[in-house]
Amino acid sequence: MAKKEKFYTVWKGSRPGIYTSWKDCKAAITNYKGAQYKSFPTFEAAKKAYSGNYDDYKGKKITSAALSKEQISKIGKPNYNSISVDAASSGNPGIMEYRGVDTKTKKELFKQGPFKQGTNNIGEFLALVHGLAYLKQQNSDRIIYTDSKTAMSWVRKKSCNSKLPETPENKVVFDLVRRAITWLEKNTYTTTIVKWETKAWGEIPADFGRK
Repeated sequence: MAKKEKFYTVWKGSRPGIYTSWKDCKAAITNYKGAQYKSFPTFEAAKKAYSGNYDDYKGKKITSAALSKEQISKIGKPNYNSISVDAASSGNPGIMEYRGVDTKTKKELFKQGPFKQGTNNIGEFLALVHGLAYLKQQNSDRIIYTDSKTAMSWVRKKSCNSKLPETPENKVVFDLVRRAITWLEKNTYTTTIVKWETKAWGEIPADFGRK
């Protein structure tokens, strides 16, 4: 029987991040006092956990939730009259960047960063608002895909509920956050925001591919 693939999230260690092998994960936590890490069955689960807190996953058994062919069939295919947005953060907080691409061709439409300090959630939020502004400016009827429920919630609430404190190092990121919130407060849009079905379609086209 083939060995099941695992992904390892390291919240605290000499090199925080997501690893695809125990060897690399071990190297990132060895001799680090108070290291925080956990294994996950999928990259998506590891990525989601990395955006959160170790305490939310400590002691919990994480199992894979693969979709059946019938479930995938019901979901259907992505709507290619769309753009997709995503963010990446090397550390939490860490160096962060985000972008938007054409869903079908993966042609990059906009990109911001890398910024010295940010979080994946902040990046996903900024990417989504940037995408909304981009589509409005283009007078486009395309929809927008994101794989972040957190970003969708923040956009609905017109707020960024990050726990990251503002510092001189990340001021540029918080300036963008304030700009994004102001845009949401002053603008209306007809663009439909849709959750990307990662389990059925794979990684979102705007993904940075850091696996």
